[in-house]
Amino acid sequence: MTFQFFLSKNSGLQKNIHLKITDNQKNKIYNFRTDLCISEENWDKEKQRPINIYLKKYKILNAKLDRIKKKVTRYIDHQEADHKKVLRREISCKIKKICNGMKEPLQENTLLYYMQWYIDSKKDLICHSTYKRYKVFFRLLERFEGFLCKSVYIEDMDSDFIRDFMIFGKQEEYSENTIYRTIHFIKTILNFVERKGIRTCVRELELRREKQKKEVITLTEKEIIKIQKTDVPEELQAAKDWLLISCYTGQRFSDFIRFSTQQIHIIEGKTCLSFAQQKTKKEIFLPLHPKVLHIIERNKNCFPKIMDIQHYNRSIKEIAKLAHLNESLKSRKRIGYRSREVQTEKWEALSSHIGRRSFATNFYGKIPTPLLMEATGHSTEQMFLRYINPVNKDRILSLSNYFDTIDEGRTAFQY
Repeated sequence: MTFQFFLSKNSGLQKNIHLKITDNQKNKIYNFRTDLCISEENWDKEKQRPINIYLKKYKILNAKLDRIKKKVTRYIDHQEADHKKVLRREISCKIKKICNGMKEPLQENTLLYYMQWYIDSKKDLICHSTYKRYKVFFRLLERFEGFLCKSVYIEDMDSDFIRDFMIFGKQEEYSENTIYRTIHFIKTILNFVERKGIRTCVRELELRREKQKKEVITLTEKEIIKIQKTDVPEELQAAKDWLLISCYTGQRFSDFIRFSTQQIHIIEGKTCLSFAQQKTKKEIFLPLHPKVLHIIERNKNCFPKIMDIQHYNRSIKEIAKLAHLNESLKSRKRIGYRSREVQTEKWEALSSHIGRRSFATNFYGKIPTPLLMEATGHSTEQMFLRYINPVNKDRILSLSNYFDTIDEGRTAFQY
């Protein structure tokens, strides 16, 4: 059975979406006019859906198209299984209900049903960013069901499911990271289902992933000093201060932007900051670097003014550009609706996480790793090491200097 959505040929700006269903086995064709409308310039004729499925109104429209495919397929399959006639009027009625926004509860024993159950059970135990990420996985699986034209049931999940999902992910041009993170979340859901006493194929789902060479972009100590010495307009000064603070505290934007002098404590003459990380709720007691203390003092014993993350990200790019951080490198950049790897200048690649990664990289090997993990709040060394830039020029030059020193010593001894 195949579904084909297409636009009406009327002359209006908004055109109705029509549906053609072809049942090759029964040699039957059904045609329907839906109440859904879209302009021709916003319609992807090849993919038979809105061009931008991430714009809110088109996201809703695309979800309705997916629900129509699943609902109609389920109805036809049930009728044929019971040896009953497929009624065009019944299909039309179901399409009309979906177009009018009527949503049915999720079917029991489907993957989406258990995903929603799991997410609801965790909602009060996880941070908002994790909850949002789970909902992204959920909506991705909704689109996958639209791709399959059917609901995915727990008992039907096997290695073919993984294969089909990866085909779907590649066709939609999702990053490999997004595809694998979603699959790992699905395995989490299957383990959750097993704890409810329901048998699944979770142990049969083999995932072999090639190790990816991930570009970790950081600021070297020399680049941080260069930024520190760069004069910036007054409107960029707060962002410059926050960027330097992040490089010397190793915290996420959601944490450092809320720093307050009320969190400061003096322990045996050492100035420390006490706070709970927003993402992990972990209590952190952080000694403040002299550079951070200098910034606080220069701001009349206060932290810089608070700003939103969009303003901060735009500002630190401008600051890095003024500091002439023009090194050419590869980074991921959003092009259209997808993130792609492109060649760019370093200042363009800066974002709010640059300070956290730079802190981990610049102090790694100079300060014991357990102490650094105390500062960043990482629970495992494996997670902490993901922040380390393996190509650290300072460490490479230090190693080279050792080689030169040793070689000079041997040469002098020979003579």
